[in-house]
Amino acid sequence: MFDIPASFVGASTDDLAASQSGTGAGRYAPSPTGELHVGNLRTALLAWLFARSTGRRFLLRIEDLDAARVRPGMADQQLADLAALGITFDGEPMVQSQRLAAYHHALLKLADKTYECFCSRREIAEAASAPHGSVARYPGTCRNLTKAERIDRKRRRQPALRLRADGAVQTVHDLVHGDNTAEVDDVVLLRNDGVPAYNLAVVVDDGFSGVDQVVRGDDLLPVAATQAFLAELLGYPSPIYAHMPLAVNAEGARLAKRDGAVTLPELAAVGLEPKTVLGLIAVSLDLASPGEQASPDALLGRFDPERIPRRPWVVPPGV
Repeated sequence: MFDIPASFVGASTDDLAASQSGTGAGRYAPSPTGELHVGNLRTALLAWLFARSTGRRFLLRIEDLDAARVRPGMADQQLADLAALGITFDGEPMVQSQRLAAYHHALLKLADKTYECFCSRREIAEAASAPHGSVARYPGTCRNLTKAERIDRKRRRQPALRLRADGAVQTVHDLVHGDNTAEVDDVVLLRNDGVPAYNLAVVVDDGFSGVDQVVRGDDLLPVAATQAFLAELLGYPSPIYAHMPLAVNAEGARLAKRDGAVTLPELAAVGLEPKTVLGLIAVSLDLASPGEQASPDALLGRFDPERIPRRPWVVPPGV
């Protein structure tokens, strides 16, 4: 289990069962596959500000289902970085790898809305019917296989389990982008190695925890309609979304570790303390003046969702 810094947990100590109290919640859900960079920390702060400014609880979830990519000790490092910035959470973190039974129960509820898929990622990408664009959609190759065809393909490859969306169209309300309407994708719900897939797990966890406000990067806006559709199938209300512009490097590409000193440990090594980094993030959100240092509580008093910049944050080298 992870070591939780003493300053990490906020005023509420409700357990997960009691967390469905009807008061609503926001959340931050990192994957322990690498250190959080300043763009990740900015999103965490924004999610905290949105939740606290609306009287919601603020929860943390460790998304560690992809065991092959999880780095030992990284969850502890991420928790320590969030605590160093003064970002607090209510209750204990939810850990996805401890909730496999919940995901499989959800799959049973969706049994009549799923089908087996034998396609590899390469086959999907190369399929002539696959739409082109920034978001790869499943072309439906395995949607209508006969029983005999499924038996034959299963001899060669274990299938994944996909959502049968049947061309459904879903609208979600986003506080940044307005109403967003999209066709629901036949996303994978269970990988062919038996691991519950991202789109299923996040919907089940948000619904169980009473999360009704999701603040995250706008790279995830394309999956919001599908996740909202899944939530309704499982009997959960669709949350309100706020998909925020990402942090990018000087070339406009999504910020990454290769862009230099972008994590708290790296920035500390060049003389930038966490309170200084928080100040830089606050400046990027138009919540502070250059050189000013402020706590999350102080920023909360200035926070107005309508005034948050709608442009990507161009992170200078070395911040």
